[in-house]
Amino acid sequence: MEESKQTSNRQNLIDILFASTKLGLTSFGGPVAHLAYFREEYINRRKWLDDKTYADIIALCQFLPGPASSQVGMAIGMLRGGILGGIISWIGFTLPSIIVLVLFAMLYQTFTLGDAGFIHSLKVVAAAVVLHALIGLGQKLTPDKPRLAIAIVAASIMLIYPSAWMQILIIIGAGLLGLKLFKDKAESKVKPFTVNISKRTGIISLVILISLLVALPIISKATDNPFIAIFDIFFRVGSLVFGGGHVVLPMIEREVVPIGWLTPDEFLAGYGMAQAVPGPLFTFASYLGTMMQGVSGAVVATIGIFLPSFLLIIAALPFLNELRSRPTFQGILMGVNASVVGILLAAFYDPVIKSSIFDASDFALGVILFALLNIWKVPAWLIVIIGVTGGYVISFLA
Repeated sequence: MEESKQTSNRQNLIDILFASTKLGLTSFGGPVAHLAYFREEYINRRKWLDDKTYADIIALCQFLPGPASSQVGMAIGMLRGGILGGIISWIGFTLPSIIVLVLFAMLYQTFTLGDAGFIHSLKVVAAAVVLHALIGLGQKLTPDKPRLAIAIVAASIMLIYPSAWMQILIIIGAGLLGLKLFKDKAESKVKPFTVNISKRTGIISLVILISLLVALPIISKATDNPFIAIFDIFFRVGSLVFGGGHVVLPMIEREVVPIGWLTPDEFLAGYGMAQAVPGPLFTFASYLGTMMQGVSGAVVATIGIFLPSFLLIIAALPFLNELRSRPTFQGILMGVNASVVGILLAAFYDPVIKSSIFDASDFALGVILFALLNIWKVPAWLIVIIGVTGGYVISFLA
């Protein structure tokens, strides 16, 4: 019996590694697109969780600082295989872009991809994938007029006042509205999920996070060690930033450029490359770490910026199952989930559509890819290949 359980756990970890690595190789287009790719792989294809659980995890990660899409991937890995499953999920999803960005940092003067045509095609692919996910999530999370109204208002506010802090205010406001409007609509039986992380472990994780935030700046100043200084910078940024990769960039720039670790041109070159690779934009830290202290610096910076996300997810997951069974919390989540649909809708316009659909040929390719994904159920990884190929064909014929 014990041997059978170990075999099952081992197979789960192998499945997590395979699925997350596939996503790490194909998930172009930024955090909104990542959530769409995750839904296609983990819900539609593998049936690892349902839309309600997935939406609740997204809502939780929207509340936490750090890279939301990476945190969602970590959480799904932890639900499937415990803390080790979360680590494996993160490795699979981030390692491909880490490798590319480290290599680029070592060869950045000659290794240029900024104007490559395939990058634009990948943005069109992302537009189709995000629209497909938006429709699916919208049907599940905004099934009535009040929740649809919350989504529309959230999208409108985000389009007019786009900022990370506005996103947080929208989520809080939607949660309060949900508490007032939807607590009586709570499901009496919410499908629970199994998480092999105790509440005690969750509390310890939060204590570690707070302790490191307090101790690292002190240790960094006391030791004058460059690796501790790098870890301190990236850990602090990863702990305190809301709004994802694009928000974290100016914070890091203020930490590394003025003191001479990188020149402005070196910083911008890495930022451009980070836009061109799949996976989370937070792997930009791998490029910066390499530029600062070689491959060892890349390891330290990458662990530093992602470690807070691990600690926060470990701290939160053990309590989510219990909270989501309570009517008041369900009401809050209904409002929050509706606002998340609106925030994703705003992000679908800016930056997804604004950076991908420039002319009629782009629109035509996007429509074809969306139809293949939504009607003919072509898998997302194949959509990436078809999109890049189609982009080259269109540019050749134009």
